[in-house]
Amino acid sequence: MRALDRLSRVRGVRGSMFVAAEDGLPVAHLLMENVNGKVLAAFAASLARKVSGAAAATGGGRVRFVQMLSAGGVLLVAGVGNELLVAVVADAGVNVGLARLEMLRAVESPA
Repeated sequence: MRALDRLSRVRGVRGSMFVAAEDGLPVAHLLMENVNGKVLAAFAASLARKVSGAAAATGGGRVRFVQMLSAGGVLLVAGVGNELLVAVVADAGVNVGLARLEMLRAVESPA
């Protein structure tokens, strides 16, 4: 997929994928070595559901983008409608703004 290829070109990105939002199954992926796609997909879907539920409970509206920082790097998740997510795992030093821009482009045209 062209969108995942563009995401993989962002310096620091170790993998990107489209994930079924409902069940956390990988739809398409472009992952570097040592990135477990099944785990990433399940975690991204779970994180998106939890954040969306919290936002709804507090009147925050629809969540479009989630950024999670950890000791091992960054996880970025964006929604593609109600059925699909795009998830990116990257090094801590990734340019989050550029990665987010490419993710939002992927959301607009996932093909």
